[in-house]
Amino acid sequence: MSVTERFSLAGKKALVTGASKGIGTELCSVLAEAGADIVAVARDVAGLAEVRAAVEAKGRRCLVIPADLGTAEAPERAAQEALAAWGTIDILVNNAGVSFPKSLVDQTVAEWDLIQAVNLRAPWLMARTLVPAMIAQKAGKIVNVSSQTSAVALIEHGAYAASKNGLNGLTKVMTAEWAAHNIQCNTVCPTVTMTPMGQQVWGDPAKLNPMVAKIPAGRVAQTVEVCDVILFLCSQASDMINGQDIFVDGGYTAL
Repeated sequence: MSVTERFSLAGKKALVTGASKGIGTELCSVLAEAGADIVAVARDVAGLAEVRAAVEAKGRRCLVIPADLGTAEAPERAAQEALAAWGTIDILVNNAGVSFPKSLVDQTVAEWDLIQAVNLRAPWLMARTLVPAMIAQKAGKIVNVSSQTSAVALIEHGAYAASKNGLNGLTKVMTAEWAAHNIQCNTVCPTVTMTPMGQQVWGDPAKLNPMVAKIPAGRVAQTVEVCDVILFLCSQASDMINGQDIFVDGGYTAL
């Protein structure tokens, strides 16, 4: 098998959550360019329409499913809709995430619960619904988008860090339970990335500059840099990588 074939997603069907913004939007285009058909899941209907146009411009199919992953029913409903339309999903990328940066004292229960619901519960529900078909075909890829905050403390990110630490742990249990079925499950943990959410949290230079100073690379991550790592984890080239937390952080966690 050639290098091109090992990294190709030709004939694969990929579901991406949080698809209407930031990393999710870029990722839909990257996976489509690699040959995958895309199921794009997000709340933003207008954003989903733009994603569909971008994917179809690359010659791939795109099914859009509006869903609020903060609810208990939406992840399973979206996954079932994807299965009903396409029969199976080969690749699941749990990318959707929310954050409300506040100190642990000031964080509200409602904010805490929503962060855990979107960042941690939804990936479990999506995977729980899609994995039986992956098991039946003896192949699947799950990539959970985590964060460098899963490894290092960051003030005003307690609820977010708890959700991402949980997601890393969940991914390892997914690996323990599903690796024997040729399903690879990994996390990608970016540093600050200037998505719309990143801009909201880090847009103030007074807050961003001290963070950048701690990154050995001297800059934040670009969305495509995160997406290219996810692409690798979705391809056959990564078949022996399972249960790993892969940091795209310019060296931040190495210090």
